[in-house]
Amino acid sequence: MAGAAPAQERLDTVVKIIAQSMVAEVCSIYLRRASGDLELFATQGLKPEAVHNTRLRPGEGLVGEVARSAAPISLSDAPTHPSFSYRPETGEDPYHAFLGAPLLRGGRAIGVLVVQNRSERRYDDEEVEDIQTIAMVLAETVASGELLGQEELRDIEVAPHRPERLKGQRFAEGLAYGHVVLHEAPVAPENLLAENQQVEEIRLREALIALKANIDGMLEGGAGKLGGQSFEVLETYRMFADDRGWNRSLEEAVRTGLTAEAAVDRVRTEHRARFAKARDPYIKERLHDFEDLANRLLRVLAGDRPGERDLPDDAILVARNLGPADLLEYPRHKLKGLLLEEGSAASHAAIVARALQIPCVGRLMGVRDRLSENDVVIVDGETGEAYLRPRPDMLSAVQSRMEVRSQRQAEFAKLRDTPAVTKDGQRITLLTNAGLAVDLENLHATGAEGIGLFRTEFQFMVSEELPRLDSQTALYRLVLDTAGERPVTFRTLDIGGDKVLPYLETEREENPALGRRAIRLGLDRPALLRLQIRALLAAAAGRELRVMFPMIATVDEYRAARELVDHECEWARRRGRALPAMLRVGAMIECPSLLWHLDALLPLTDFVSIGSNDLFQYMFAADRTNPLVSDRYDPLSPPALRALAEIQKKCADTGTPVSVCGELAGRPLEAFALLTLGFTRLSAPAGGVGPVKRMILSTDLTAARRGMAALLGSSSASIRGELETLARKLNVAI
Repeated sequence: MAGAAPAQERLDTVVKIIAQSMVAEVCSIYLRRASGDLELFATQGLKPEAVHNTRLRPGEGLVGEVARSAAPISLSDAPTHPSFSYRPETGEDPYHAFLGAPLLRGGRAIGVLVVQNRSERRYDDEEVEDIQTIAMVLAETVASGELLGQEELRDIEVAPHRPERLKGQRFAEGLAYGHVVLHEAPVAPENLLAENQQVEEIRLREALIALKANIDGMLEGGAGKLGGQSFEVLETYRMFADDRGWNRSLEEAVRTGLTAEAAVDRVRTEHRARFAKARDPYIKERLHDFEDLANRLLRVLAGDRPGERDLPDDAILVARNLGPADLLEYPRHKLKGLLLEEGSAASHAAIVARALQIPCVGRLMGVRDRLSENDVVIVDGETGEAYLRPRPDMLSAVQSRMEVRSQRQAEFAKLRDTPAVTKDGQRITLLTNAGLAVDLENLHATGAEGIGLFRTEFQFMVSEELPRLDSQTALYRLVLDTAGERPVTFRTLDIGGDKVLPYLETEREENPALGRRAIRLGLDRPALLRLQIRALLAAAAGRELRVMFPMIATVDEYRAARELVDHECEWARRRGRALPAMLRVGAMIECPSLLWHLDALLPLTDFVSIGSNDLFQYMFAADRTNPLVSDRYDPLSPPALRALAEIQKKCADTGTPVSVCGELAGRPLEAFALLTLGFTRLSAPAGGVGPVKRMILSTDLTAARRGMAALLGSSSASIRGELETLARKLNVAI
């Protein structure tokens, strides 16, 4: 293969050697053309004139079936198989036994290797192993150009290379283009064939021991633990790492003559091809576990450590899914966009992306396998689309749109110091949401009047162990110092549900969104909540402290949480510790049960804040993280708006300050609806502050409220269209 002979001559030699070594009367190599057709490139035993003349469409014949299934097929009497396709130009009439194996690259078949015999024989397991090993080597050599020159490779589809457009969901707004970086990109084995089989067996065994020790360290809370990944996932990793079938497959692959790296790569590729065909979502989910496990094993073999990858200056990160800690490991100044196969707009990776103002599109099925490292890609966070390997005219169009966006951002920047006052003189308090250190920079840049929601759980999710009192205090003090005279509202730890900490043991729940999470977990583990309250009190010594509790479902829960605050204040007084100059304690209204108990709750609180994301998912019984049902309701529907109007009225009657801090407050049209319902305090994501302020400045609120009153009685599932018409009629900038 490394010789200087022409490509066809080398291919002819390869099939001849394979036929001899496997005692086969026919050996043929088919490669996938850019059209998708499988073309006969070389053969030993079939008619020579069929080479480059015989083509099979995707899924056609046994060869097409091997490529489609990405799995080997062994038959003793091929002509009787329903997928058999007779091609007279090949002269394969006398051959009955058939064994085909796919040439796999990234889980896709780029070709097929076939051996055939006249007799009706069944190829044994060793022969199937042999042809898979040979097919793997051929796939690597074809893709690398060692077997075919660059000229011959041009029309061979080693990897997808044509422009593609994929429709997903918008997770974080914005536009970006750049070069693909695959998250946890597989380490490509440099050497495929072992020089010393025993040495490779020892290397594999030692790497498996190191991998298992690493996973055990994660489970036990030791160094090297993955921040932000659940305890259950790590337990699954350990289970798979100990799985006899997986270990045996690796050992058998090494015994066929592969290096340890090539063995792992082969087993991973086989799993990917097999699991990718599964329809059961649970089984497909297991593919991700095996992928991650194999990638980590390859890194152990390569001696690499996570977080040491060099990124291009215009990196577009592509992953199946991400935890918030995974995203934060990448240098922000180089990361321009994010594409995900899974996730949801409410996932914490998406929230972090919005905080970092990184355009993000998710729910892009198969995007990772459709891209190679360094491919050019466009992330369209406005339409929820991704353009893979775009044409030059598409790139030019995106660059023009990015210039327009930059101009809009410049307009928003000019409004930074302008008070948020409507055209008819109504003063609106516009705050921002935060949770990361980078959000503090946005506080000044956006001109927000304070932080209406500081998500304290992010410090816990990106930490390798439970943050101690001093580290929590330091973060809260930094937030208050940065905010200065501007108010900050801290939400106590909101974990559980989809936010499971790897170092905090929890029981598996059938429905975690409705399980022990947020304040429920805090009250069940009061030491955890008290430690956080103690840190908040210490950080705010001599200043105002605003604390609110998430997911309050009953008045008794709020009373119990408030008692913990009082207890910690008394604890600090007895020890002569400085306390906040002013302490305000509030509740988040996220559970519909409170809608009918506000008369009992509001007199006990200093303020309340509406978490519209959770409130509406519980109200409509539709999981906002589940793409199958997340779009089954519109927050701009009469039931949702009436509920908000009722909360606002009760708060006005009791003189209780109320704000809205969900995603609703960061979108101009939705924020316009909130203003018409009487809300004057909004807390938006950093990227939404500018657009919402521009909307406020253009609104005649008196006229808008008259228009909204007529819409609330609608029987429609959504009044979004009517609101847009009203906003245009009033010249509101939405």
